[in-house]
Amino acid sequence: MANDKKIKAGIIGGAGYGGGEMIRLLLNHPNVEITYVNSRSNAGNPLYAVHSDLLGETEMTFTGEVSSDIDVLFLCLGHGEAKKFLEVTDIAPAVKIIDLSQDFRLGETVKDREFVYGLPEMQREQIITANNIANPGCFATGIQLGLLPLAKAGLLTEVHTTGITGSTGAGQSLQATSHFTWRANNISTYKVLSHQHLKEIRRSLQLLQPSFTGDVNFVPVRGDFPRGIWVTSYLQSDLSLEEAQQLYKAYYAAHPFTHVSDKQIDLKQVVNTNKVLIQLEKVGNKLVIHSIEDNLLKGASGQAVQNMNLMFGFDETAGLRLKSIVF
Repeated sequence: MANDKKIKAGIIGGAGYGGGEMIRLLLNHPNVEITYVNSRSNAGNPLYAVHSDLLGETEMTFTGEVSSDIDVLFLCLGHGEAKKFLEVTDIAPAVKIIDLSQDFRLGETVKDREFVYGLPEMQREQIITANNIANPGCFATGIQLGLLPLAKAGLLTEVHTTGITGSTGAGQSLQATSHFTWRANNISTYKVLSHQHLKEIRRSLQLLQPSFTGDVNFVPVRGDFPRGIWVTSYLQSDLSLEEAQQLYKAYYAAHPFTHVSDKQIDLKQVVNTNKVLIQLEKVGNKLVIHSIEDNLLKGASGQAVQNMNLMFGFDETAGLRLKSIVF
């Protein structure tokens, strides 16, 4: 039965890439009314003055004010800023909070607010009853969804993984490595074997497979495209390809956004969607797992809306039936 309830949402940090995607999704969500979009630097300006694609979609303006006359608050702030915001801002306890930063992903709390790690494919039941959600990181989402079925079956061994991300993953503030003249026709690594998402990845994997003590050797790569993440992980495995495919398809059968493909996948299949596509290969004694996503949607704002849907009893896919670019 459809849930026709309408809830009120606020957005903090609405001028960045994540905030822009959040506005687009919620404007078209059947169960949500955006009450305000906060941005200190853009207060008084129309949303379309920053997000030009919203011209003709809404006449809302940014505000510098914050109100608790809402049901859910999305924090689209930089890492470290979300916790500071909640420390100095009075938000009514009844307001549910979904934080897109890394500030609460490892079990941190603020003002007695405890946060549930918001990866629906692992913690759907906990999310449904949660009051506060720590949205997973973009790389962490892609890597974990490539490994969760193995961890659940107790079959994880040392993992080697490489992930390539679009320039929007670096945020909207201009940096030397996100400037078009540097990024175009270029590629580079960063935070090799030391990326911040490794902590939340290991925490999740050990939750499913407590015996897992192997390394997750992660090499992040900057890609010369705006959005999307491609992850390739591999590890030693005794599973045949057919056994691995059966394991993965069974694990994700009840999850509407994660799909296992028998054919080769490509990034355009997931850009502009909340999907994750997984493709498996078996080469010798190695199982290779390709997992792809849109870093701004399933890797950020789309997953946050998915979590909101679960928290408020809406259809999990509400507002998220999006079309990929393809061509």
